[in-house]
Amino acid sequence: MSVKKLTKDDFAKFVEALIAKENVIGVQAKGDRFDYAPLEAAADLRLDYDVTLQPPKKFFLPPRETLMTFEIGGAYTSEHDDETFVLLGVHPYDMIAINQMDELFQQDNYDTHYMKRRNNATIIACDVMTPSANVFASSMKTAVVKSGYDVLLTDIGDDYVAEAGTEKGEALLAGVAEADAAALESRQAVWAKNEKSLNKHELECDAHYLPKLLDRAYDHAVWEEIAKTCFSCGSCNQVCPTCYCFNVQDDVNWDLKTGQRDRAWDGCLLDGFTKVAGDHEFRNQRADRFRHRLYRKAKYVPAKIGGQIACVGCGRCVGACLPDIANPISVYNRLIDDLGIG
Repeated sequence: MSVKKLTKDDFAKFVEALIAKENVIGVQAKGDRFDYAPLEAAADLRLDYDVTLQPPKKFFLPPRETLMTFEIGGAYTSEHDDETFVLLGVHPYDMIAINQMDELFQQDNYDTHYMKRRNNATIIACDVMTPSANVFASSMKTAVVKSGYDVLLTDIGDDYVAEAGTEKGEALLAGVAEADAAALESRQAVWAKNEKSLNKHELECDAHYLPKLLDRAYDHAVWEEIAKTCFSCGSCNQVCPTCYCFNVQDDVNWDLKTGQRDRAWDGCLLDGFTKVAGDHEFRNQRADRFRHRLYRKAKYVPAKIGGQIACVGCGRCVGACLPDIANPISVYNRLIDDLGIG
């Protein structure tokens, strides 16, 4: 795939042209915070942002969606979102999270609802310019991304380096000049810097060692100790780019003849998440739920997707947690200190 270079002015024109013909969702300021919203002008786009309030997963797995409509005792119709859109400004760690979700939602029962949105999307990613207060992507090896995007932008000062990752990306960058050697060197310098500097919370081991660490930590006292102050609010689940648990519910309309099946985000920290028939609940203690979240990130999901750690170091959970206990790095480092590397 090709690597191009365009000036900041030319990039603004590129964005305006994109807005004119596509539904573009870009990162924009909300006071002193940032989030994704429909983009109406290139001037509103902020690629220098630190971290978005919500991860971009919500555009592929919405907080609530209708899976199908039905008639009682009769026909049913699957509902799919057919709208195409451009997602502009995805950071590398969030792109890696999307890549993980893609793999998970294609496993076993292929999820047509998620994959329809994913295939309809064009993702223009961008390398981090402004580290957030709690990012630890460097520790998780997610500060730089090499796949998944259609276009990857890197700010090198007066220009952007734009790499096409797919045929969609090639089409978008058609007519843009090839990047020269100096531009490629500048991009490499950005990558080298981010691979080290996006690390406000440093993990004391290689991230890929975490499953082995957790093999020895199930009965450690840290789970009970930290969970004493957990509110079971699920905020850490809701802002996580790799959490994908959901609940499914059928609702019958007032006519008692028709209805719909919806799914909505759920979270393993919430009381009642594991409740089944007979009021049996598999993890009815806060410590069990707190432990499960950390095991899911660094042991259970990696076993499903080739060892990839399902924590990408965005740091959103750290900022969202009111009692300040959600930081996985502090827990993993505590276990390393107590159990050692063995």
